[in-house]
Order: sequence, then C-alpha cells, then structure tokens
Amino acid sequence: MRVLLGGFAPFGGSDLNPSWEAVRRLDGIQATDHVELFATKLPVSYSEAADRLFASVRVICPEVIIIVGQAGGRHAINPEIYAVNKSDSENPDNEGVILKNQLIANDGPENYTSTLPVQDMVNAIRQLGIPAELSESAGSFVCNHVFYKLMHQLKQSRSSKLAGFIHVPYLPEQLNGDELPSLVIDQITDALLQSAIVSAEAYLKTIDLSKSV
Repeated sequence: MRVLLGGFAPFGGSDLNPSWEAVRRLDGIQATDHVELFATKLPVSYSEAADRLFASVRVICPEVIIIVGQAGGRHAINPEIYAVNKSDSENPDNEGVILKNQLIANDGPENYTSTLPVQDMVNAIRQLGIPAELSESAGSFVCNHVFYKLMHQLKQSRSSKLAGFIHVPYLPEQLNGDELPSLVIDQITDALLQSAIVSAEAYLKTIDLSKSV
C-alpha cells in the first residue's frame, strides 16, 4: 500500500522548511514489506497548494495521505486533531495573499477530524525518544487551508482513505541564535516514518474490519 506525504516549500524569508526537508528524504522508501512512501512538495499558496496535493493523489493513488507543515515555536511533533473551516492570518502566503476570516468551503462543516490514528502516532514517536503531543489546532494559515480542503474533498467523494496533518518544529539551522525549540532533521524524519507506518497499519485494520462485517 502507498502513503503520500506532503511537505511545504520554504516561506517567511527562510531558505528551509523542515516539513519538506524531512518528507523528501522518505520519497520512494519501502517502509515495510507492504508500505511504500511517496513525497510531494506543496507551494505555500492558498490558491495552489490543495490542487498540487490533489494532483499527486490522482497520480500516486495512496491509501493514506499525511500533510506535514512547519510550526515555529513548538517543541514537539504535533499530529493535528482538527481542520477548521476558516483562513485567517496576518501573514501573506508566498504569492503575497492575505486572507482574513474567510470560509474555506461554504458548504462545509465548522471542522473536520483527522482520520489518522493520531494518539497511536504520538505513542509510537515517543517510543523513539522524540517529543510528540496531540494538537487541536492546525492554525488558520495555508497549512490548515490545505488540511481542511483535503478532508472536505475526501468526505464529498466518500473516500476510505485515511488523512490528516502533522506539524513539526523548526530545524536548529533556522534559528540564527534565537532561543526557540527545534528538532534535528533525523528526528523529524524518523517521526514521520513511524507515523506513516502506524497510519498504514491502521488503514489495513479498517480493511480487515470491513471484510469481517
């Protein structure tokens, strides 16, 4: 089975985005005997990011989709619980677009819940000695925008795919002397690899359950 990981391009003046730096290391990896990983790079753009993700989904046909984004200031790997139907940020995307208090989908609910096994992911990452915590907010910038659009599309198409979002901290080399939390690239990559494996196992369980009904 296939797991697609999406990481974002750099933004906000940085030359790096840990989400893409980690995700690209996993592209083409055979994670287990039955799980193959694929990566796609997403633009930090309200208008283009979701379309780029959907195009990759059509080509790769994954059973599990995990979007990964940067959350500066956080100290742990954070699987997100909810995608919220609102884009609202003072920060512009990489095209200079600022969205304030705008619905993402006029016909969508207030929020969607991740279908990834988020608590199992946190437990598995912690077993690697890497800090991990659940988060209830993916923010209201491009990360959440894509997360919500993905869940909305899967709901509308009645897809059985598992999908969700993970935020990761800064890399040390992004800090320039600032005293902010960070994780090294190997830690972030290992955490995402384990998250992909745990999510694939969860998907296989849903298939087994459907066959037994």
